[in-house]
Amino acid sequence: MDLYQLFKTRRPIIGVVHLLPLPTSPRWGGSLKAVIDRAEQEATALASGGVNGLIVENFFDAPFTKNHVDPAVVSAMTVIVQRIQNLVTLPVGLNVLRNDGKSALAIASCVKAQFIRVNVLTGVMATDQGLIEGEAHELLRYRRELGSDVKILADVLVKHARPLSSPNLTVAVKDTIERGLADGVILSGWATGSPPNLEDLELAANAAGDTPVFVGSGANWENVGALMQAADGVIVSSSLKRHGQITQPVDPIRVSQFVEAAHRSCSSQGDIKSNSSLKLHS
Repeated sequence: MDLYQLFKTRRPIIGVVHLLPLPTSPRWGGSLKAVIDRAEQEATALASGGVNGLIVENFFDAPFTKNHVDPAVVSAMTVIVQRIQNLVTLPVGLNVLRNDGKSALAIASCVKAQFIRVNVLTGVMATDQGLIEGEAHELLRYRRELGSDVKILADVLVKHARPLSSPNLTVAVKDTIERGLADGVILSGWATGSPPNLEDLELAANAAGDTPVFVGSGANWENVGALMQAADGVIVSSSLKRHGQITQPVDPIRVSQFVEAAHRSCSSQGDIKSNSSLKLHS
């Protein structure tokens, strides 16, 4: 996976747009316009702050179905991603929670998004949704059937979950890449907002070889320098929210602060640059 070709930088910062509850979710509020307005605001704040890509995910749909989401969720996310693409020129990805990689791939292929995130691509994880089994074969076959070149970023020993087998990180990374054919791997802490251990990041990077490794949770302006020394990119959300609270919208000042800290940490390599990624409308 060529990070520079996709994100125009070798150390991408990917901001997450957490969608408000969607149709059929327990907390659905009845107005798709409200969901779209919030998503557009967050995407604009992230883009203007200098991130290199976006992931759109149905974060507030909890409690999640473990595999296939309702068609209404797929329809709503398709509309929302298209609206975001009308506002920004950044690469856009999808994460359909908890583990509906097939729906994410279908949306991405239809709207020409560039990548998806899959929480469990290989192995079996015990989660609050029950046992989730990786479906790498089905997902990779489906991508081939669609004639799609959407990239698959896969979590390894994903947060809010525990592996049924022995949690050997090196083996898990290698299996995800060599047997699951992931284009990139993601390493998180134990939960949303919790960073991965630096030693684990280094182990994952060594096991991944030429495949990029992303930090999947817990990055903030204070620790991003250390994290980016071991990883190839970072996916960030919680620390960019107003007052650092996950339920709040994205704060443009926090985005700029985070991006500047990441720039400083990689300035010697000169491989993170600021973006002008907002589309201009007359």
